[in-house]
Amino acid sequence: MENVPPPSRKRAHSSLSDEDASRHHRPVTMSADPAPEASRPKRPPPGVDADTYFHNLYRTEIDFRQLALEDPSFAKLLKQGHLDFNDPSSVVQLTRTLLKVDYGLEIELPPDRLCPPVPNRHNYILWLKGLMDSTSDEDPGKSRVRGIDVGTGSSCIYPLLGCTQRAWEFIATDIDETNLEYAKRNIALNNLEDRIRLVPRTSSDTLIPLDDLEDARTADFVMTNPPFYESADELDALARKKSRPPLTACTGAPVEMVTAGGEVGFARRLVAESRRLRGRVRWYSTMLGKFSSVETVVEMVRGEAGVENYAVTEFIQGAKTRRWAVAWSFGDRRPSGDVARGMKEVSWGKVLPPRTEYEIALPQRPGLSAAVVGRCIDELMGGLALTEWRWDAEKLTGLGRSRENVWSRAWRRRQQRIEAGVEEAPPETEGGDAAACAIGFRISVVVGLDDYTVVFRWVQGCDAALMASLLAFLRSRVEKFKGVEGLEMYIVK
Repeated sequence: MENVPPPSRKRAHSSLSDEDASRHHRPVTMSADPAPEASRPKRPPPGVDADTYFHNLYRTEIDFRQLALEDPSFAKLLKQGHLDFNDPSSVVQLTRTLLKVDYGLEIELPPDRLCPPVPNRHNYILWLKGLMDSTSDEDPGKSRVRGIDVGTGSSCIYPLLGCTQRAWEFIATDIDETNLEYAKRNIALNNLEDRIRLVPRTSSDTLIPLDDLEDARTADFVMTNPPFYESADELDALARKKSRPPLTACTGAPVEMVTAGGEVGFARRLVAESRRLRGRVRWYSTMLGKFSSVETVVEMVRGEAGVENYAVTEFIQGAKTRRWAVAWSFGDRRPSGDVARGMKEVSWGKVLPPRTEYEIALPQRPGLSAAVVGRCIDELMGGLALTEWRWDAEKLTGLGRSRENVWSRAWRRRQQRIEAGVEEAPPETEGGDAAACAIGFRISVVVGLDDYTVVFRWVQGCDAALMASLLAFLRSRVEKFKGVEGLEMYIVK
């Protein structure tokens, strides 16, 4: 795992959305004339209100001169505005300084264990926040989230970053005594003993410790950054191909760098455990360091685990360093598009999950207001035999659920036969309408400069064909809005 100069801490404006910024970071030239420290935003306390601050971190290359002004320990290592990335102690200090300045965290690291690059680890946490937020009915600021970090390392960096950004709690595991010793120290240094629980494991234990914890039988997510390599020989061979040896390979212990089967073998163990635990964890995930591993792991998830609700993303750091992540769930809550499909569709269409978001454009014209479009959508969906439909006229957003395809001609004909006594009605589903939900969706009207956009978002369900059928129905009806004059009097049939 290579330590490269991470992207910047300068808080410049960007045309990227917050979601894009969490995945794709565009490096810029290092500034020789840094802004004064007073111009930096104040770090907020953990919670949803802190999201903007953390989304804006590391969008551009690091301004080492500004960083040196804020941390004297880092300033001592800077030579004419440059940092020696061939010096492990400089890389360690950079990590400590970024954690101190941007997160208010203090850590200690042993000289013979991996030094985590902060922006790369930060990206994983941002992605998990999006995954949690977009697949939950609860307010992100109020929901209690428990994560499991498999192989937390000496820094315990993922739980530290997660607890700083959100009011989350973590179970952190490791099999290495040195890592456990330092992780315990770093948890205590930051007064997080009440939110991060360290669980020692052995190489023969399961990766996910839920069966061994009586007071923690479920979790919201599992995360892991597994060893990349299958053997020390593979590690050495790949290091020789690089222009310079990866610094983490110089300082990392074999237990952190090498595992049977490499990262794919590790992921296979995780997939196998997920098949047994299933819904006891909302989302299972793993970071990957090799381009070739992504397709293999997706095939495992879909083939061996039989899961079609998954997410794939790419983390980009600087000009060369890329990492990937795959997450999967046995539940039916679908993540948002930017979370589930965080890679270029042209290159990665083969491994990407089905889309969950679609847009239908409506040109603006006299007599057609956003309120009218919203009212017509409300009438359209409210006229169907959905198990749930709630429209918020102020927000121009509606949430619906259905147990079956109630918008099709086939369904209407069957209802006619049932009403005529020709066909028996299907039996009631145990658990009522909530248990019978085959698809959940959200429809919104967004006002643009010269058009309205009807946004369809698939939020629940595992049947992509059912989703496509509903989308086609909605699209055909919305298209009719374009040619109807006096739409205020239009009642959708």
